[in-house]
Amino acid sequence: MNKFVGLALLFLLIVAPPALAWNDFGHMTVAEIAYQQLTPAARARAAALLKLNPDYAKWVKGVAAKNQDETAFLRAATWPDAIKSEKGYDDDGEHPSGPASAQNIGYADKLQHRYWHYYDTPFSPDGTALIPPAAPNAKTQILLFRLALASSKTPDPLKSYDLAWLLHLISDVHQPLHATSRFTKDLPKGDRGGNLVALCAPPCKDELHGFWDDVLGTSQSVNEVKQFAAALAPADPKRAAVTSGSKWIDESFRAAKESVYVAPIGVGAGPFTLDDAYRAQAKALAEERVVLAGTRLAHLLNTALK
Repeated sequence: MNKFVGLALLFLLIVAPPALAWNDFGHMTVAEIAYQQLTPAARARAAALLKLNPDYAKWVKGVAAKNQDETAFLRAATWPDAIKSEKGYDDDGEHPSGPASAQNIGYADKLQHRYWHYYDTPFSPDGTALIPPAAPNAKTQILLFRLALASSKTPDPLKSYDLAWLLHLISDVHQPLHATSRFTKDLPKGDRGGNLVALCAPPCKDELHGFWDDVLGTSQSVNEVKQFAAALAPADPKRAAVTSGSKWIDESFRAAKESVYVAPIGVGAGPFTLDDAYRAQAKALAEERVVLAGTRLAHLLNTALK
């Protein structure tokens, strides 16, 4: 490892932000696509459950009454990221530890559970030893929450919590870099879903995961999200009908290997410079992934909330 690469890697380890998957614009886009495909019964049930969320009043403040249910649904999809910076929630790290890391107790849970947001399927292009994903993770929690949401024995406050997490996690696992970690000789513990792959030299902080988070846009406007989502092509019905969370993650993992870690992204920590062709194909893939995520989310909620 040369001196420059070593310094760059050290800088990334210090400043690299935690993985967020899609930013708020991306998460709200997935939620909007889902919302437009919900049955009236599922919409009404989701609206009633989300009113139990502690941030509900903030979501609908200043919003016309006729638009509050939809706005709350979109904002709820960002809530598991929002609690990472809200007072009262404890940062319990990126690695699960102890029984509390897998608990499903509702809003009494004040852990941030950052490790719920991804499933790091490992791979290496240079023969570096792999580290398997830790549990709990996005795969385990999606299964846990969807079963609880559909159960008649689950109390509404807990269903509210699980619904907010499902809105977010189903979106998360359709972001290719939330389904993998690449292991290389200069990143033997993995690249944290591209968080440690630099797109420029320090002190610039641009990295691969952040590029994919923001590739669809960065607006916080619900109206802009709705306009953007309405212009996207519908999902392929056969692919949208896939209901397995494990298959969603496998699909994202393949997309990462085939479309994310490709030229001009080389092996290792970089820095690498993206070209126009890479940016264009990334945006096209991201649009496909959010439409699939939203359509699959709608299918799940129409069944669970009927």
